[in-house]
Amino acid sequence: MIEHLLLFFALLAIIIALVMVSNRLKIAYPALLVLGGLAISFVPNLPSIKIDPELIFIIFLPPLLYEAAWANSLKELFKWRRMISSFAFIVIFISAATVAVIANLVVPGFSLALGFMLGGIVSPPDAVSTAAILKFVKAPRRISAILEGESLLNDASLLIIFRFATIAVTTGQFIWYEAAVSFVWMVVDGVLAGFFGGICGLFFT
Repeated sequence: MIEHLLLFFALLAIIIALVMVSNRLKIAYPALLVLGGLAISFVPNLPSIKIDPELIFIIFLPPLLYEAAWANSLKELFKWRRMISSFAFIVIFISAATVAVIANLVVPGFSLALGFMLGGIVSPPDAVSTAAILKFVKAPRRISAILEGESLLNDASLLIIFRFATIAVTTGQFIWYEAAVSFVWMVVDGVLAGFFGGICGLFFT
C-alpha cells in the first residue's frame, strides 16, 4: 500500500514538473505528458496502478470539460454548428472505420470489430488537449472554434463506437438500430445535461 502511495505521489510530481517545464518552454503540455508517459512505460518493475473508471468520469472529467467549454464562444459554436457536427460525428465514424479496415488488413487476426474498438479510442481528439495546443498555435478564430467545439461533442461518437464494437467482439453480434437509438439518446442527453448544467452554473454564480 505504501509503495503504491509513494509511486502515486512520484507520478503526480512528475506531471507537475512536466507542466511547469512546458510553460517555461512555451509548448503545449499534452505533448510533454505523452512523452513523459512513454518514457515511464519503459521503466522496469514498476507496480501497476488501477483507478476505477467511474472515478475518472465523476471526479476528473467534469471540471476539465467545464473549463474547456467555458473558454469557447457560444456565438462561434452556433455559427459553425454544421461544420462542428460533421467533424464530431461523421468524420469520427469515417476515421474509426478507416482505422478498422487498415488494422484488419495489416495486423494478422485483427478483426473489424477489434479495429473499430481501436478506431473509437484513437479517432476523437481530447477537448482539454485541443484547447491547450491551440493556445500555442496562431490559428484563425474560425479554426479554433471548430476544433474546440468538435472535441467537446465527439464523446458521443466515441462511446457508441466503443460500446457496440465491444459487444460485437464479445458476442459476435451487431444490432445497428440499437446503436442508432443509443447514439441519438447520448447526443440529446448530453446536450440537455450541458444546457441545464450551464444554467445552474450561471444561476449560482
